[in-house]
Amino acid sequence: MPRQEFKFVLDKISAAKLRTIKRKKVSPTALKGTWVNCDKNTRGLVKVVIGSRGGVLSVNAFGACVPRPCNWGRVKGLAYADNVASVDGVAFSAMYKFSFKDVIMVGHLCCGCMLIETYNHFTDGSGRSDYYSQGCFYRA
Repeated sequence: MPRQEFKFVLDKISAAKLRTIKRKKVSPTALKGTWVNCDKNTRGLVKVVIGSRGGVLSVNAFGACVPRPCNWGRVKGLAYADNVASVDGVAFSAMYKFSFKDVIMVGHLCCGCMLIETYNHFTDGSGRSDYYSQGCFYRA
């Protein structure tokens, strides 16, 4: 097995030092809000609402259904900073489990927009291909 290498100097914190550091919670403030897909004709996600209560991130996604968007429901998410010393959230992840598929959703802030990706894995034996999607979202 290859030796684990560190990507950043800040990742190399000794176990002794880790025991003395109080874990910082990543602030979801910059991620919070209603994010709308820039593509008005999307057949995927049309809107994602990100919130938090008591420091717990929540994600509520809406898919492109007719006559109105399908509410995927609210799930717990995780906020991520851009490095181990930061507390400002710049990205998130969330997981959805449906009766027919599992979805991993990730998003990150970029130039005032939110780029959101989904990784879709079918669990119903239908033979459909697992697929990836991405979209650019603006804050409503």
